[in-house]
Amino acid sequence: MGKPPSLSNAYALTSDADLRALYADWADTYEAGFGAVMGYQLPREVTLTFVGAGGCGPVLDFGAGTGLVADELAAKGVGPIDGVDLSAEMLDVARQKGIYRDLFAENILAPGHQLPAGRYDGIVSAGTFTHGHVGAEGLRPLLGFANPGALIVLSVNAKHFELAGFAAEIAALDTEISDFALRDVRIYDDRAAEEHRKDLAKLMVFRRA
Repeated sequence: MGKPPSLSNAYALTSDADLRALYADWADTYEAGFGAVMGYQLPREVTLTFVGAGGCGPVLDFGAGTGLVADELAAKGVGPIDGVDLSAEMLDVARQKGIYRDLFAENILAPGHQLPAGRYDGIVSAGTFTHGHVGAEGLRPLLGFANPGALIVLSVNAKHFELAGFAAEIAALDTEISDFALRDVRIYDDRAAEEHRKDLAKLMVFRRA
């Protein structure tokens, strides 16, 4: 039996199997039991940044989960949107919204995935580059799905950014990206539990060279 769904248990995950097990249990209650209760505003921050920088579709939502980013993108008239996530159960919830063009339940950072390269003019991600999930090593393979000039907006948990070597990886990608910008945003609003109320993410904004 896997660990029960919670933020602390999600941060402590160590494998794809652990991720799948926890989010399979969390899928049906994730939006009401976590998103709303914690005032999870990162999907909106990612979307506003993407739209404000001139982002357009087709868009890949990396770590789509139940579709919180797609909700925001669709409300802004952005599409088409494809989503990818390790959890088939989370994507089952997302599919019911009727927002996504295609959904892929797989690890697109590993060999053998089914997602075509060079398909997207935008890539977004909220909450996936964080403790126990995806580290800086995910940046380079993710670029392979972007067309030249594609706008990419990724949130990275601020503590994870420092601990997982994101600055060094960004420097190593210097010739493959352009127009890089970085800013801090709150992950949750004032509804969040006090211990997480001021948690920060770094929004990475750049284009595929």
